[in-house]
Amino acid sequence: MKTARESGLRENSLEVLKKFRQIVSSAQQHFRHIEDQCGLSGAQLWALREVAGNPGQRVSDLARAMSLHLSTASNLLDKLARRNLVRRERNDPDQRIVRLFPTDEGARIVASAPQPARGVLPEALDRLPDEVLDELNRGLARLLDEIGASNGEAAMKPLSDLITSD
Repeated sequence: MKTARESGLRENSLEVLKKFRQIVSSAQQHFRHIEDQCGLSGAQLWALREVAGNPGQRVSDLARAMSLHLSTASNLLDKLARRNLVRRERNDPDQRIVRLFPTDEGARIVASAPQPARGVLPEALDRLPDEVLDELNRGLARLLDEIGASNGEAAMKPLSDLITSD
């Protein structure tokens, strides 16, 4: 038989689990809305927004801004370029440097896309006070330790790719 303390902890953990479900559901709904409205994944729209907001940036700048692997950012850009939403230019003295620019169509999509273009979770996290964000970060790190999450690859993938189904 469980003690009152064990039952209370269980109830508390279930409340936290419900909040995780709400977060994932909110993100999924937003990503579906983005796809319905502009035909892009959440990650593609975020990448396009970053390119439109910082024309001339490099792929490495985009990867850093989105906290993605360089190859993941490059793959996102390939998809956007195939749809003629971004263009790559090599106009630096060092021809290895590729600069990114939105096309007119890319800029139009960003201007009319559902907000927030970065997604509901990154925007909400940005609005949290530093002390709350620090506490949340520590708590989530401990939770990851408890579940034995040793593979950090998911941390560098777009959230829209992780939680939406095809």
